[in-house]
Amino acid sequence: MFNTNLEIKTPEQILLMREAGLVVADALAAVRDAVRPGVSTAELDRVAEDLIRSRGATPSFLGYGEPPFPATICASVNDAVVHGIPGAQVLAEGDVVSIDCGAIVADGSGQGWHGDAAITVAVGAVPPRVTELMRVTEEALWQGLAAARVGGRVGDISHAVEHHVDTQGDYGIVEGYTGHGIGTEMHLPPDVPNYGRAGRGPRLKKGLALAVEPMVTIGSADTRVAEDEWTVLTTDGSVAAHFEHTFALTDTGVWVLTAHDGGRAALERLGAPYGGPA
Repeated sequence: MFNTNLEIKTPEQILLMREAGLVVADALAAVRDAVRPGVSTAELDRVAEDLIRSRGATPSFLGYGEPPFPATICASVNDAVVHGIPGAQVLAEGDVVSIDCGAIVADGSGQGWHGDAAITVAVGAVPPRVTELMRVTEEALWQGLAAARVGGRVGDISHAVEHHVDTQGDYGIVEGYTGHGIGTEMHLPPDVPNYGRAGRGPRLKKGLALAVEPMVTIGSADTRVAEDEWTVLTTDGSVAAHFEHTFALTDTGVWVLTAHDGGRAALERLGAPYGGPA
């Protein structure tokens, strides 16, 4: 299973991760549908937890880390980049909220397999520059996914993300938080930064699963951690966006495990090989 510290999955294990990925995709879709002015982030958290548990899966985030994360989703509003704790905060017209969600599906032996993805959602009408920030960040995610190839390097993904953001305008790319390997644990080697040089880093192998997650700001990329010891905020108060998908490398290309269509439409649009079922 392990090769140079990277967890390499069998096709059967990737199928289990696909199950987890589809649970995450459905949970994020349900949360997206629930976002509106007047809803609290705690209510969004309940939507996600109810869906995950109804599928026989387990929330990845609940109880994770130190101090233990107290919720099923991360709900990061406006200048919160990632790791926002759901609670009494009520969404208002013009806000944006980034929702990060993970789920675990167990195999017959009880071993858990993870899926992890994130979206940023506008609450009603938002300023055009915020809409553009969301577009740039989501497109950067897909550029990174499309750059992955068996035999390539992690840096190919990182460079593709950075290059896309840099060509779209004056944005900040958060450097202190990265994508990651994923599988039997939510966070595994290698780190997948959102900046870097192509051709550098660990080699990409068939059976490797990674989570790619650009975090981009309208202003400075500098961040600080709030007193709750989890929420990451921009230091200048600028709005941030965050998008993420989990993918696996197969014989034929990239299979985006947390996208309902496996990423096929977006990958084909970018001229990248799709690695999922026909």
